[in-house]
Amino acid sequence: MTDATTNAIGDATASRPAHIAMFSIAAHGHVNPSLEVIRELVARGHRVSYAIPPFFAEKVADTGAEVKPWRSILPSPDDDPAAWGTTLLDNVEPFLADAIQALPQLTEAYAGDEPDLVLHDIASYPARVLAHRWGVPAISLSPNLVAWEGYEEEVGEPMWAEPRKTARGKAYYARFQAWLEENGIAEHPDPFAGRPARSIVLIPKVLQPHADRVDESVYTFVGACQGDRGAEGEWTRPADAEKVVLVSLGSSFTKQPGFYRECVRAFGELPGWHMVLQIGKHVPADELGTVPDNVEVRSWVPQLAILKQADLFVTHAGAGGSQEGLATATPMIAVPQAVDQFGNADMLRALGVARRLETAEASAEALREAALALVDDPEVARRLEGIQAQMAEEGGTQRAADLIEVQLRVQRA
Repeated sequence: MTDATTNAIGDATASRPAHIAMFSIAAHGHVNPSLEVIRELVARGHRVSYAIPPFFAEKVADTGAEVKPWRSILPSPDDDPAAWGTTLLDNVEPFLADAIQALPQLTEAYAGDEPDLVLHDIASYPARVLAHRWGVPAISLSPNLVAWEGYEEEVGEPMWAEPRKTARGKAYYARFQAWLEENGIAEHPDPFAGRPARSIVLIPKVLQPHADRVDESVYTFVGACQGDRGAEGEWTRPADAEKVVLVSLGSSFTKQPGFYRECVRAFGELPGWHMVLQIGKHVPADELGTVPDNVEVRSWVPQLAILKQADLFVTHAGAGGSQEGLATATPMIAVPQAVDQFGNADMLRALGVARRLETAEASAEALREAALALVDDPEVARRLEGIQAQMAEEGGTQRAADLIEVQLRVQRA
């Protein structure tokens, strides 16, 4: 090949739109944080494909990305949360099984259409395998907290101490290791899953535990990437509402009729208050009993639109909801349900902008007491305004896209 031919090929490669491939799983808390970043990359002229199960195909297509559908065996977002089981191994085994069966599908979907750069959710193990095969960089888009220096010793090892001793735990690790080795990866499953080479963290730094011990050469916090969100719908605050409270346990762990009844008692009896209560798809509204006129019951709500007008947020403290509460400077009552929500609830409480209640303790009286203490506290309002300003400086969607483009330029140089 002549130098002229080589230069011509190089010029053609540099001039064509970069192909960025995003990979995620079918879960609201994993897909939603990435959507505005993808929309921005498309707007900047990049070709973006997004590998996702059909459940989220329409939402992804709305960003302008090309949908690469694949079949998942994980529980659907519409399934009862009980489908995930109750133990650590119940929770992690499905992700490995899904990855193993997804890899051939994704290999075929991208055959002859390999990307210049891979973006991936933290739970998308096939994405890192494919990036290794293709010899292209991979960047994690983390929708929640990341590992700090000492995380394994302080959290990972205690959490896995007992499961690792069991036959089932040993089989899980053996299967994971074998799958990695089959694909030319010598790394142990723990760092493979939890220690990416590069990560853009889609949460505010104030929500990160031990942020001072996070390796900033690997992890960059860009904060909330929320975008317009107008497509999710609008909401109008009632003219006679003196205070508005939104109650939502997110999209997965919503089967809590007893908790919802306590919320109705807590806020339905408060003069001047209006409550928007999201109950999800697993609780019929008639299970709530008599609902006062100042209580608005829905299976789903345009959360951000309501929070921009609300005075209080009763939340499960998922990463998305927590940062939306902070971004809108809304005091919170955190009632965590699972996984990272307990840590997020502790962080919100430590920031002085929330009270934490366990579900079993979230009586009408406890909810009302926490609410009245939070909404009129000037110190809570001051702290929220300060955090809101810090988040604005983190850069959000624009900074995330900028960082991705930096990696693209390095890759294509």
